[in-house]
Amino acid sequence: MTIKVLIIDDDEALCTRLEAYFSMYSLTLLSAHCAAVGLTMLDTQKPNVLLLDVMMPDTDGFALCKQIRTTSNIPIIMLTARGELSDKVLGLELGADDYLAKPFEPRELVARIQVLMRRHSASPDTQQDLSFGELQILTASHQAKLNGQDIQLTGMEFKLLHLLATHPGEVFNRDQLLNELKGIDSDIYSRSIDILMSRLRQKLQDDPKHVKYIKTLRNVGYTFIAKPS
Repeated sequence: MTIKVLIIDDDEALCTRLEAYFSMYSLTLLSAHCAAVGLTMLDTQKPNVLLLDVMMPDTDGFALCKQIRTTSNIPIIMLTARGELSDKVLGLELGADDYLAKPFEPRELVARIQVLMRRHSASPDTQQDLSFGELQILTASHQAKLNGQDIQLTGMEFKLLHLLATHPGEVFNRDQLLNELKGIDSDIYSRSIDILMSRLRQKLQDDPKHVKYIKTLRNVGYTFIAKPS
């Protein structure tokens, strides 16, 4: 199957190089050199993966990532010449699935895309839908609903929720969760679980003082406490 990759980046030379390289790996690259065109192509071309440059002349890539996350669960890899850890963490906090600093080797980018696609498209251990009162988890479509309203989850957020919900009462420490969710960029692993958990809890409207779904066991790990309905 050919995977469609949309890149929103004003570096036209980079886009041209990647297009030639991607063709060797059954990846079709669609290029947009400004945010407006990129958003249109995201809607009309239905790509499988989005590559998003942080520094563009007409917009901030972080803001664009946040905007896209309000309506789309597409896997997102941020691309930037700014390789500071704080930028990587910010990208994850805003909904990106991975973060790659420029300059990079095209083969590494391909590897990251392949990891994201496996993670995003892999069938969960069970195809059974799950229901926990107000929370419904639609396994086959990788969607979740709260009080009948769609929850906009990234691929990793859904996988984290599904993992916990299919093992209610079981305690997972960070190492176990990292083994399930990790990508390639190991220097952000330790923070990424906390970031993912925080984002997921916010989207589940899980009040820390009155936890309904995901409970933290201090110095131990996390457990899903809701009862199936």
